[in-house]
Amino acid sequence: MPQSLSRILIHTIFSTKNREPFLRVSGVRTSMHGELGGIAKKLECNPIMIGGVEDHVHLLTTLSRTCKPAEFVKEVKRASSIWIKEEFEGYGRFQWQSGYGCFSIGQSQVEEICDYIANQEEHHKRVSFQDEFRTFLRQHEIEYDERYVWD
Repeated sequence: MPQSLSRILIHTIFSTKNREPFLRVSGVRTSMHGELGGIAKKLECNPIMIGGVEDHVHLLTTLSRTCKPAEFVKEVKRASSIWIKEEFEGYGRFQWQSGYGCFSIGQSQVEEICDYIANQEEHHKRVSFQDEFRTFLRQHEIEYDERYVWD
């Protein structure tokens, strides 16, 4: 086959350092979501849905056939951290947590995950970020040590 083709869908989740509510202001949060999408697009990882709440984000994107998940997350975090510090006064202390979760999904799950991301504010009236993240780890059968998941 002379051409290399792929469509890999990933759901990436990461939090602000110590879950500080840096994204509390909806204008800042909306702008951050747009910036995350733009960064993903530059990496040829097309954004499908990006959302979240005051202390974490969810990105549903494709994964470019030439991009490793760890490189994708590293660059998205790096570039968005620089951007928010330059764009908004008072964000000089902004940081993302060092870790992340990156989960593969199938095409048949796209609508469900988009709805899930779109309803984050309502969801987090009932469920904490930590409980949400633990649920994803269990659903994807990822072993983890609680001592090293949070920072």
